[in-house]
Amino acid sequence: MSCGYGYGYGYGGILNQLSRYIGETVTIYTASGGQSGSGFTGVLIAVNPYYVTLVTGKGPAPSCPLGNSCGKYGHYLYGGGYGSYKYDGIYSTGSITNIPVYMIVSFVHNTL
Repeated sequence: MSCGYGYGYGYGGILNQLSRYIGETVTIYTASGGQSGSGFTGVLIAVNPYYVTLVTGKGPAPSCPLGNSCGKYGHYLYGGGYGSYKYDGIYSTGSITNIPVYMIVSFVHNTL
């Protein structure tokens, strides 16, 4: 992809502007219809010449940050489960959105 005027990292290019907001919450509007035409809001985590990546849904914190069974032994279920074991948070894994740069129309960010 050519980084011509408007798309590049140079002064005034949208990639240059977007890269200034990595780690911040932004809304990116795309040239599309339906739900995607309403924009994508999330934390900007990556910008490259082809895609922009947003975290649009946060996953849960680990249910057992110590890495052990946290008192759940064998095939016994404590408060629900998945299969024969309990895995807290398995139904909510979060989401990432990759947006092609050539589809970006505009973006909105908070003032700092």
